[in-house]
Amino acid sequence: MSAPIPADPAAKGRPGEFDLIGRYFAPLAGPGAFHLDDDAAVLTPTPGRQMVFTADAIISGVHFLGDDPPGDVAQKLLAVNLSDLAAMGAEGVGYLITTAWPRDLDEAWIADFAQGLAEAQAAYSVALLGGDTVATGGPLSLTLTAIGELPGNSALRRNGARAGDRLYVSGRIGDAGVGLGILRDGLLGGAAADRQRAVERYRRPKPQLALGCALRGLASACIDISDGLVADMAHLAEQSAARMVVELHRVPISPLANLIGGAKGAIVAGDDYELLFTAAPENETRLLAAAREVDAAVSCIGQVEEGQGVHIIDQLGNAVIVERGGYRHF
Repeated sequence: MSAPIPADPAAKGRPGEFDLIGRYFAPLAGPGAFHLDDDAAVLTPTPGRQMVFTADAIISGVHFLGDDPPGDVAQKLLAVNLSDLAAMGAEGVGYLITTAWPRDLDEAWIADFAQGLAEAQAAYSVALLGGDTVATGGPLSLTLTAIGELPGNSALRRNGARAGDRLYVSGRIGDAGVGLGILRDGLLGGAAADRQRAVERYRRPKPQLALGCALRGLASACIDISDGLVADMAHLAEQSAARMVVELHRVPISPLANLIGGAKGAIVAGDDYELLFTAAPENETRLLAAAREVDAAVSCIGQVEEGQGVHIIDQLGNAVIVERGGYRHF
């Protein structure tokens, strides 16, 4: 966190870069970060383990709404990156963060963001290791690099699914899509508790870190669901050179899925941050037991076949057509 914020006459009297770092982010620093006083952190890898790195950015108006509470934005920023670690079966170690604050952003927003970050990193046993702080004339932009580790050669990949494997998903699909619709589009209907949960799932996703670790040695391929179940399943299919067959009636969907087009809407909605994975049939008993041990709900939703792409069928075996696969950045 060392690049200077350019001088701005309008910023006179407001705290500078190092004031913000010292006030709000240095207290979050972990071992090896030297209280953020140096240009970089120094870590010692655990013998016999491999390091895992991932980075994601979230932009106001694209990945979160401009009026989302800052503490929720902080939690989401950390969670979406830790979800990538979960998909590889890694445990979190720490993270780097780059913040591009709009020049007119109130300091109180930054304070609440830092508090939310503190709560999130405590919940997931990671700590801040460094980063950068700059000012911008554009929208609020936040980038985080998460660092994890796992036993040597145990990483879950996207390319290991084989014909005959079964297809599984954790949790429930479509809640976050409903939550976004409630907040952004004013969707009405449904029980208050279900609506509240949907909003929370959108604003505060929970990375499945414990499940990811439990799947090491059991799952043949794995990915987290960020852009939508169908879109991310297509990545598994492509990387594994296989065909993913989804039985739509077996997919656990949000109780409010009817607000976004039912099951077909739920499977193309994004921001679930659940795990989608494959495993050989002989691993199913151990896999389900491992999921129960970490209190993770897991559902078998289909199978892997020879071929390519994603094929969705209904209870009668008829093909189900969806209009889009999921969220697209470009």
